Amino acid sequence: MSDTDQSLFDAQTLIDPYPYYRKLRDEQPVHYEPALDIHVITRYDMVREALRDTETFSSRFDGFLQQSQRMMFKAASPQIQQQLIELNSQMLPLPPTMLTLDEPEHSRYRSLVNQLFTAGQIRAAQPAVEAVVGDALDQLCGTDKSVAGPRVADFIDKFANPVPLRIIADRLGIPMDAREFFYAAATEAAGALRLTPLGGEQLVARARTALGLQELLIEVIEARRSEPQEDMISILANSRLADEDRLLTHGECISILNQFLVAGHETTSSAMGWGMLLLCQQPELQRQLRGDDKAIKVFCEEVLRLEAPVQGLPRVVTRDTRLGDYDLPAGAMVMLRFGAANRDERQFPQADEVDIHRRKAGAQLAFGAGVHFCIGAPLARQELQVGFAALLERGRDFALREDAPPPQSEVSFVLRNLPELHIRFETR
Repeated sequence: MSDTDQSLFDAQTLIDPYPYYRKLRDEQPVHYEPALDIHVITRYDMVREALRDTETFSSRFDGFLQQSQRMMFKAASPQIQQQLIELNSQMLPLPPTMLTLDEPEHSRYRSLVNQLFTAGQIRAAQPAVEAVVGDALDQLCGTDKSVAGPRVADFIDKFANPVPLRIIADRLGIPMDAREFFYAAATEAAGALRLTPLGGEQLVARARTALGLQELLIEVIEARRSEPQEDMISILANSRLADEDRLLTHGECISILNQFLVAGHETTSSAMGWGMLLLCQQPELQRQLRGDDKAIKVFCEEVLRLEAPVQGLPRVVTRDTRLGDYDLPAGAMVMLRFGAANRDERQFPQADEVDIHRRKAGAQLAFGAGVHFCIGAPLARQELQVGFAALLERGRDFALREDAPPPQSEVSFVLRNLPELHIRFETR
C-alpha cells in the first residue's frame, strides 16, 4: 500500500475508518496488521464467504479477546494487578457458548433461546416495544405542550440508550428493584467489548461491576428455577442440554446472557444514534421518511449498513486456504470487517450515501451471515423501525446543536458508537 504508516488501530482511523477501508478494499483486501498479528478482510464478497465457510473460518476466537485483556492487565501497576486478581478469583469462569463456538456446539445453546425470536414472538412484542418508545419520547420531548420553543437534549442519554436497555431488561426478566444497577452494568459489559485501553482504576471499577452483575444474575437464575416466569432467564434457568440431560450451569447461563446484553442493547443504541445523526445532517430525509413505513424500514437497513454497530469480529483459520488471491495459513487470525464490507462499491452502488430506495438493502452484513447470523436481529429491527417512526411523528426539524461539540465516534476497535449526540428539535 502507498501509505504504510497508517494502521487500523490508530485513534484517528478508528474515529473515521471509511477512507482507510476504501484504500484497503481497492489495494489490499486481505491486509496484515502486525500489532495484533491479524489479517483484516474488507471486501464484501470475501467477508461473506468467510462467514459462511465455518469449517475453514472458526468462531473459536476466545484467544483474541483474552490477548487484549492480558495487554491491559500487563500495562497496569502491581497494585492494580493485585486488585484485579482478587476480584477475578471471586468470579465464575464463563465457558464459550454461542458467539465463540462452531457447529454443532453453537446450535446446542442457540436452540435454547430461538423460541424468543420467532416472527410470532416479535409481532406479539410490538405493543410492549411501542410502550417503551412512547415513555422515552415523553422524557425526550416533555409532556407539557404549553412550553414554547425548541427542545434540546442529548439524544443518546434520553432515547438511544434507555429504549434498548429497558426492552432487553424486560425480555431477560430483570427485577425492577435491580434495574438501575443492571442498566449501568450492562453498559459496562458492552464497554469491555470495545477493546478500548483503560486506566488502572477504570479496570478495577469495571471488574467490580462485572462481579456484581454475576451475583445479580445468579440470584435471578435461582429465583426463576423456583418460580419460572415468561422471560429469557426462566428459559435458560430451566432448559436442559439434551445430550447430557442436565440443566445449564450458572456459568453457561451468564455467558449466554452477557452476549444478549451487548447484542440486545449496545448495537441497537448505536444504530439509533447514527440514524438520528443522519436525520440531522440530511433534513430532507425527515420529510421523505415521515409516515412512510416502507421507507423507514429501508432507512434502518441503510443506517446499519453505513455505521455497522459491530465493525468486525475475528475468525481463526483452521486449515491452509485461499481467500481471493491471498493465501492464509492454518492458525492465522482474521478480522472480518463488516463496517468495510458494508461500504463496498462492488456490492452497493453509491455505497457512502443513504438511499431509502435501495434494492436489497437488507443484504448488509451488520448482523453477520450464516449460522452466526445475529439471533436478535428481528428485535433490533423492530426497535429501530418503531423508534424512528415515533420520533418523526412526534418531532420535526431535528438538527445538531450549534453550541455543542461536534458528534464523534468513540475510539473502539470492535464496537462503533456515539457517546453523546446533542440535538435540538420542535415537537408536533
